[in-house]
Amino acid sequence: METLDLKDTVAKIKSLEIQGAERIARAAVKALASKLQEGADHATLEAAAAELIAARATEPGLRNALKFCLTNYKDNPNVTEDVLKYFKESKEKISEYGANKIHDGMIVITHCHSSTSEGCIIKAWEDGKRFTVYNTETRPRYQGRITAETLAKHGIPVEHFVDSGGRMAMKEADLFLFGCDSLSAEGKVINKIGTRQMLEFAQKYDVPAYTCTNSWKLNPETVFGVEEEIEERDPSEVWPDAPKGVKIHNPAFEVSDPDDITGVICELGIYKPEALITEVKNEYPWMF
Repeated sequence: METLDLKDTVAKIKSLEIQGAERIARAAVKALASKLQEGADHATLEAAAAELIAARATEPGLRNALKFCLTNYKDNPNVTEDVLKYFKESKEKISEYGANKIHDGMIVITHCHSSTSEGCIIKAWEDGKRFTVYNTETRPRYQGRITAETLAKHGIPVEHFVDSGGRMAMKEADLFLFGCDSLSAEGKVINKIGTRQMLEFAQKYDVPAYTCTNSWKLNPETVFGVEEEIEERDPSEVWPDAPKGVKIHNPAFEVSDPDDITGVICELGIYKPEALITEVKNEYPWMF
């Protein structure tokens, strides 16, 4: 199995060279695998996991994946391969379920970059369905361009909108698919900043809105009232030479209410956000 250097992985996660919740989790598991191959003791593995977790806030998928590895590596020498297999098989299932929601002639809109949402769209296209994708640029790091480039390479028609054109784009859309960085026990979905306003537009124009995610992004600590940390990134990403006296706000994520979301498309099926926790508890009791 391919492994990654720990320090290099941490630096790339912090800089967003490695971005997207699932890619971050996969990279972290590969970095931990390198320590396992070196024969590191438990204390060293815990320290490595802590360093990886600290690289990005608001990433329970990362935390759950590393927790599974640390809990099971002594009894299962293939634990990191098993985690990577989980991510791969989950994405295949989600892509299949999400593709079923896409039909010929639709305008499918998405926000930021989500490899899981991309998977649904690409699977639908490979199934022979023909439609158009609208996507947002997602300032200040323009992750929406990754989405646009990836889909265009598959021959899918893409229309790229500035973030402030989100209402205009949603008004014409038939389906809103977006990613997820964290799920709470109450069914709240945390995703890239701008998601909530897109959901409000979707409600206004009666556009079904589904978050596409594997269920390991559920934060089990929210069962006990713990709130997910919302990452605030460096103001220089927004305005490198901002004038003195101007305060820059650069939140990476925001919280959306379950009432604004039609459903969660995950590897276990499609559920209302607030109902998913019961399924996750049954399927993955180790998370709790």
